[in-house]
Amino acid sequence: MKRYDKQFKEEAIQVGVNQKRPVAAVARELGVHHTTLHGWISQYKEHKGDAFPGSGNLKSNDKEIKQLKKRIADLEEENAILKKAAVIFAKHQK
Repeated sequence: MKRYDKQFKEEAIQVGVNQKRPVAAVARELGVHHTTLHGWISQYKEHKGDAFPGSGNLKSNDKEIKQLKKRIADLEEENAILKKAAVIFAKHQK
């Protein structure tokens, strides 16, 4: 499967959208499938500057969600440790 960089995708979108040419014709000229180009256009319209983040990179919202999920997991672990410690201390106070 061939991979295309962000610049190529954005240029393909500009050719298709700005020149008001049929997506299928633009896709044929670029050597990509028309459904692929339609997908790129949809992603670009939905995410604008965050579209096509590249391998290993996340969109800003996805990155924030990942950080928040990690923070929640860390807090849940700390909470479990504190509960265990409270039980241990309660036993020693009797």
